[in-house]
Parts: sequence; structure tokens; C-alpha cells
Amino acid sequence: MKVYEDLKARGLIAQVTDEEAVRDLLDNHKCTFYIGFDPTADSLHVGHFVTVMTMSRLQKAGHTPIALFGGGTGMIGDPTGKTDMRKMLTREEIDHNVECFRKQMAPLVDFSDGKAIMANNADWLLSLNYIQFMREIGVHFSVNRMLAAECYKQRLERGLTFFEMNYMLMQGYDFLQLNRRYGCVLEVGGDDQWSNIIGGVNLIRCKENRPAYGLTLGLLTNSEGKKMGKTEKGAVWLDPAKTSPFDFYQYWRNIGDADVERCLKFLTFLPVEEIEDLTNCEGSALNKAKEVLAYEVTKSIHGIEEADKAREGARALFGGGVNTDNMPTSTLTAADLTDGSIGVLDLLVKTKLVSSKSEGRRLVQQGGLTLNDSKVKDPAAVLTAADFPNGAAIIRKGKKAYHKVLLK
Repeated sequence: MKVYEDLKARGLIAQVTDEEAVRDLLDNHKCTFYIGFDPTADSLHVGHFVTVMTMSRLQKAGHTPIALFGGGTGMIGDPTGKTDMRKMLTREEIDHNVECFRKQMAPLVDFSDGKAIMANNADWLLSLNYIQFMREIGVHFSVNRMLAAECYKQRLERGLTFFEMNYMLMQGYDFLQLNRRYGCVLEVGGDDQWSNIIGGVNLIRCKENRPAYGLTLGLLTNSEGKKMGKTEKGAVWLDPAKTSPFDFYQYWRNIGDADVERCLKFLTFLPVEEIEDLTNCEGSALNKAKEVLAYEVTKSIHGIEEADKAREGARALFGGGVNTDNMPTSTLTAADLTDGSIGVLDLLVKTKLVSSKSEGRRLVQQGGLTLNDSKVKDPAAVLTAADFPNGAAIIRKGKKAYHKVLLK
């Protein structure tokens, strides 16, 4: 199966500017394409996973990816999908976030020997002369069309600043610059970027009198249409310091039955036929497919060793085993204790299983907390050394969130 058909078979392609031309470009030629990443945090998250995996797929097919980091556009922030203006970041924060992104992409995208390009739009955006930019670029953008774009509609009722309206012009200018500098002819992005991508395609045609193309990817949503990648603890990050490999594995292991096939097609390199065979079942039989999904995505981001540990830890927990070596762990010291004890709510906050004591209190009152296989019924319960046999205790929040606490 050629690369374009593989993308279609996986359900990845949402919209494309010229399907026959893009199919021919990807299947029969070598091209340079780009995907942009605005460094609004110091880690990529699950929402970026689809685009990074697609970058890797196209690279494996022989194409040259450009990972464009938004050192310039990050100074404004994309208003797409936002009801309020994004927080403005400092140049130092943006530079730090860009460096974090570079490291996290390394396991999936090969940047050695010119096989991929890293670019930062700060190189051409931060030194722009505004009047010159408006004369050269702004004249090619219709305000009427911009206001009709889906990416701005959510903001019009609450107020869209001119500051943010410049974002579409700058993203289009990025494509133009990459076309001029590297011969980039294709922009790939999430489907919420369609209007911005069209702006760049049209700008290249106007300024350079040559074709350029855009392709958008389906967003990673569940069967209810909600974006995936959120838990009670917040976003699911690719940074192991923010979301541990075990928690990352467990997130994918616990997704809904209706979402398994889509996630396997979007987020793994397994052949489509193998995925369809794996998911051609119902009920508990889908657990094998969920375990394969969890293992494959954890391996892609955190490596084989961490994926093995996460799988072994999960099997031990949910299979009734006793191996807790790979379980998320916190350590208590004498400084955490008062007269040799600690309140159960204080312990929950320290382990970050809850964000506040009030949340912990509700958890206990609703019967959602277990300590060493015994239900905790009193929010005022106090734990002592006796609750840590052999210096350790196992906390379970709900049915699936486990945490080991060591007492030193």
C-alpha cells in the first residue's frame, strides 16, 4: 500500500487541497513538507501525537519533514479553538519550550544527515518591518474570508483582537518562507488548521506563481467527538516527568472499546490489516487490542525498556500479581510525618492522586479509596508505620489508578 492510501485507510486524512496532485506527490515523488508546533508549553502532549506520527510515516516513505517551531508565532498564540486569548509567553519561555520539543521528537523523527529539518519562525518573524509586511503579505488576505473561517468563529462573540488576527498571515508567511528556503511544497496539520493552511497555499501561488498544497489530519477524538488526552490529573504529556510511562501506558490501556481501532490506526505503525483483525471482536476480547495499543504507543515515546516495565507493572496489578516495581511511587520521610503519622488526605495530596484535601475527602466519602486492599471509609483517618508493612503501602484510587508509597 502506497503512503497516501495508507493515510486514507487509517482515516487520517480529513481535507486536502488537491487530492490527485497530493496523492501523486506523496506516492511517486520525493517532497519536502512541514508541520508547525507552537511552543506554548514545555512538553508535547497527546494532541501533538498524531502529527508527529504522521511526520514519521512520511519520512519513512522517503519525504523530508520540516519541524517548524513557532518561536515567533508563539509570541502571539493561535486563537483556533480557544474562547480566550492565550497567555503571552516571554522569549526565554518560548526558547526553553522549543528545546523540550526538539528532544521529545527525536525518538520518532530522524534529524541526522539532513533527513529532516528543524526550523524556527523566530528567524524571519521577529525582525519583520510591519509596514513592509503588510504591503507584501497583508494585501493577499481578505478580512471577509478570515472572519468567515471556522478558526475565528468561536472568538467573535467574546472578542477577537487584531493582535490574534495577524496569526493567519504569519502562518501563511511561514509556508512562503519555507517554500523559498527549502522548496517546501506541502503543509500538514490538524483539521482545525484548514483555514490557516489554505492561506499559505494561496499566498505561495500569488507570490511565487507555483503550486503548493495542504493536507489536514483528523483530530484525535473519542467516539463522542471529544478530544482525547485528558485525565483527572490533567493533560497526558509526552514528557515522562509530567506523565510517567506507567500512567501513559494506563491511559491507552483504559480507553473506550469504540476508540481502540481508531487509536491503533492513528498512533501505531502496525499494518491496517493487522489492526482490523486485532479489533474484530467485542467486550473483554478487546483487552488484547488495548494492551497492544498501550505497549506500542509507550514504546514509540518512551522506548522498549519503559514499555516493558509499564506492561509488566499493569499485568501484575490487574492480573492479581504482586510485582509493584514499576508502579508510580512516592516516598515519605520523617519530615512528612507528625508524631509518626500522616492523615490520609495529606497523603493523597502528597502523592498527587488528588489536587486538594476537599477532593480527597469526596473520594473517601464516595468509597473510591483503597489502602492495601482495605476500603478507607473515614476522611479523618490517620496512618502510622503499621499501615506500611515492609515499609510500603499500595493506594488505589477508583478502580484503575494505583500508587505505591514507601516509608523511609
